[in-house]
Order: sequence, then structure tokens, then C-alpha cells
Amino acid sequence: MAETVDLVIRGGLIADGSGGEPFTGDVAIGGGIILEVGPSLAVQGNEEIDARDRVVTPGFIDIHTHYDGQVTWEHRLSPTSSHGVTTAVMGNCGIGFAPCKPEDRARLVRLMEGVEDLPEPVLTAGLPWNWSSFPEYLDSLASQSYDIDFAGYLPHSALRVYAMGQRGVDREAATQEDMALMSRLAVEAVNAGALGFSTSRTINHRASDGTHVPTLTAAEEELTAIAGGLKAAGKGILQLVSDFEDCERELPMLRRIVEASGRPLTIAVGQWHHAPERWRAILDWVDGANRDGLKVSAQVPGRPIGLLLGFELSMNPFMYCPSYKALSALPVGERLVALRDGALRERIIAEAGQPTDFPAAPLVNNFDNIFAMGNPPNYEPKPEAMIGARARAMGISPRELAYDTMLEEGGRAVLIQFVMNYVERNLDVTLEMLSRDNAVLGLGDGGAHLGYLCDASLPTFMLTHWVRDRAQGGKLSLGEAVKALTVDTARVVGLLDRGRIAPGYKADINIIDWDRLTLRPPTVAYDLPSGGRRLTQSAEGYEATIVSGAVVYRNGTATGALPGRLVRGQQAVPH
Repeated sequence: MAETVDLVIRGGLIADGSGGEPFTGDVAIGGGIILEVGPSLAVQGNEEIDARDRVVTPGFIDIHTHYDGQVTWEHRLSPTSSHGVTTAVMGNCGIGFAPCKPEDRARLVRLMEGVEDLPEPVLTAGLPWNWSSFPEYLDSLASQSYDIDFAGYLPHSALRVYAMGQRGVDREAATQEDMALMSRLAVEAVNAGALGFSTSRTINHRASDGTHVPTLTAAEEELTAIAGGLKAAGKGILQLVSDFEDCERELPMLRRIVEASGRPLTIAVGQWHHAPERWRAILDWVDGANRDGLKVSAQVPGRPIGLLLGFELSMNPFMYCPSYKALSALPVGERLVALRDGALRERIIAEAGQPTDFPAAPLVNNFDNIFAMGNPPNYEPKPEAMIGARARAMGISPRELAYDTMLEEGGRAVLIQFVMNYVERNLDVTLEMLSRDNAVLGLGDGGAHLGYLCDASLPTFMLTHWVRDRAQGGKLSLGEAVKALTVDTARVVGLLDRGRIAPGYKADINIIDWDRLTLRPPTVAYDLPSGGRRLTQSAEGYEATIVSGAVVYRNGTATGALPGRLVRGQQAVPH
């Protein structure tokens, strides 16, 4: 009699995460792990899934998310979990809610409200605040169940405010006592299960009151002290986002911190439109550090980073116009009706052409770099698809075309403005980044920037665009793309027990209808606490997503299973 196991997946085309050529076979699962992989396995399953004519992959590992708030009030890490991701890493960029003293809660709420576009009423209603220390925060999360697994960093902003109070918010220099406390708390955090420590040095991160993040100008001595805590604990990685405006000063500083601490470093890198060649110098520096025996990786986006613009969203080309701002207090439905009034339309369009001191006006009016996404969305449009080019061909102003386009779909149509990775009007540079030895996929940003960005769908894009659909330029093989989504990201953060379809590995798996796999345009949902708004994005073609051997999604619909858990710290390669 054949052995019986929990689940057998039969006859799928298995891209096992190794990067090699996919092969046809079966996968046997029991006790939440993969037991056996091979053709025509003799075992029987209590449940069996026919995966013939389907692609079977490991669950994807997204190492750059911001679900630090959502995991306290929600059991599903969507939209990330709807794109085949079975493990998410949150707490990136030094932003989070722990550690936090009661008197500092409002400060962290303002910070998250500004950086991540999470409104204060949502956070006030949603956060239970049943923690003060970072270990208490992890304990709170560990007591709950989720659709997928997740892990998190100790965030520098929260740590700095905890140690320094208002002095930290004001970006005063840390004293020796401050740094000693932050170092001790870093030890405490990684011993409790933090993956490491994260920080931000970008001017783009601001609190809702306009102030910069507390970590923007943190001194090398402070960063070295915190990294020294990880060194003392003997575990944890360093994660950083920066504008890298002064590479000659900042990169040597980061190298000294890595050398002193002996801890791995991962940094976010993209193609800045105002400095289109800077990424090459940074990735060359990353490669050189690795040649010298240091562990440094670059997280690069797999597509352009774009601001989503619309009348239902936080940003659009008319957001600063007096007549548009007068509508801001209206419920969204009433606002969309009002915007259809012809006289108001003419007034708003005219106001948009007047001089203004609104700092983002040049960005949201750069119509030669703004286009309608379409369905399915196009993330590699040609220059003639831009609003400016189309308007000129139609003999109308770009503002008129933008206004009317956003009124489509009941006033909920979305435009996109690329701000990174699209200088040459194609994704050739992105492919070059992805091909670098020490670069991995990052910047999905699930849970963040909820009113103007939605890149959590990056895994689906990697498969549809880079493997199957791209018509201009090079592509990736299925094996390469799956490895980029699994083994490569798992290695950077030390989650080595997952990301492969091989015996002993965690049974996190996707079953994909390859021909039907489709990415849908971003839409708005009002499902946050207090009815808060967020952008989300769905996909079709994921027949099943499996976490720890349990099917959590079938054909895009949640099954109700919640096997996901907090992952505490790095995980070893299974024996």
C-alpha cells in the first residue's frame, strides 16, 4: 500500500527556485514541509491537486514591505499575498511602530501618516498599542494567525524616538548614553526575532507635518553603535534607503560600518531620473565590497516606480488648484459628480496653468512622462503613449486630456507618472540591474504609500512581462525569474528554509495557470479601519497559493486558512 501524505501536487511544470530548467513532476507534502519531488510519485495524498498544464513554483519572498500596522489589525497581508508571495519582510526604511513609549505614539503616527500615506484616523482606530518594547510588539504579532508568513526589522526612527524623545525627532546628535541605549535595544530586538535593523536617509520620507524622518542625518557613530549591537548578538542584517546624493562620502561610511560590525548590508537602488548613471557607480561599489569579502546586496525594482494619479487618489495634476481643493471635503462620490460639471472643469484646468509655489506641480504636470495604464496595465509604454504626445496629436492641451481621462471608469481611471527606472523610455536598464550578481528584487512596498503607489504586484509582473510578454528587448527565462523571486531574496535576509521546491524545505508553493496569468490595474478599496482608503491590485491565474502545506488561496479567493506566522530571525537551510 502506498504511503499517504497530506497533499500531492501532480504533473506540474516545476520551476523549483534553483534557476535551472523547469521539469515535470509531482510534489509530496506533509507536516508543512516538502517530503519528496519527482516524476510519478507513488505516494497518495489526503488531498491531490492536478497541476498538469500548470506552472508550479515556490512561494515568493518579498523582502521590502511595510505591513507593520496592517499586521496588528488584519489577518491577510493583501495585496502582497494575492500575488503568490508567501513570506513578506516588513519594517523596511527605518519606519515602524516599535519600540514606542505611550507618550511617543502620536509622533510615530505622524511619521507613518506622512511616509506611508496611512491616515491618522486609520492608525488611531487600528493600532492596539499593546506593546512598548520591540520584543513585546513581536509577541503581540506571534499570538495571531495570518494568510502568509512575515518577518520584520527593528526600525531606526522608532528606536531613535524611544531613546531620545523629541531630541530624536528634532534630529539632534545622539549622546554616548543615547547610542549605548540604542545598541542595547538592538541586541534585545534581534534576540527576540528581528531580522536586523533598518534606516532611512532619504529626503522623500517626511512626517505628515512636513518634518524629515528622525534618521535622515544620523551620524556614522550612531549607526556604528547600533550595528555594533547586531555584532554583539552575532546576527541580523542592516537595511538602508538613501538618495545617495553624496556617494563619495556615504558609500565609504557604509563600508566602514559593515567592516566594523561584520553584518550584511542591503540597500535600495534604482535609476534616478535626475542622475541616470548613479546606479552604476553604486552597484560597482556593491560588487567591489563583495569581492573584498563583505556581504552587501542591492535591492532593485523590477519595473519603473510610478506615482499613481487620479481623482480618487492622493495625487493628480490638479491637486493644488483652488477650485479642486474646495472639493476635498466632499465624499468621493459627490466629488466625482462635481468634477463632471463643464464650467468647473474649465476653471480647474485654467488654474492648473497658473504660476504656483506648490513644490510637486512640475512633477504632476510632466505630461510627457504621464500615461493611462490601461487594462491590463502597461509598464513599458512607448513615448507616443504619453498624455503629452497624445494630446498634441489630438490638438488639445495635455491638461484637458488628463482631466477627461481620469473621469473615465466612473471617475476612477488611473494615470501613472514614472519617477524611477524609465529615463530611456524602456526597461533595458532595469534588465541590466536585475542581471547584476549582487542585485536582488526589492521595493514592492506593500502596505505603504497607500494613496499613490501600488507595486506589491511586482511578482506577477516579473512573470508576465519579463518571461512571457515583453516584445521589445531582452527577457528572462522562467527559471531565472522564479529564482529572483525566491532563492535570491531568501538568501539576502537569511530565510534559507524556504524558496525551493526540494525535500525538507517549507511547503510554500504556487500553482499557476500560465496562459491565464494576468495583472489587473490598481483600484481603490475602503477596507482599512475607520473606512480608510488604500490602493490595491489583483491578478488572475493563481490557481492555488499554499503556505506550510495549507491552501490559502484558490483562484484568487481566500480559503479561510490562516497558517501564516511571524518568523523570528534568520532560518537555516533544512537538512
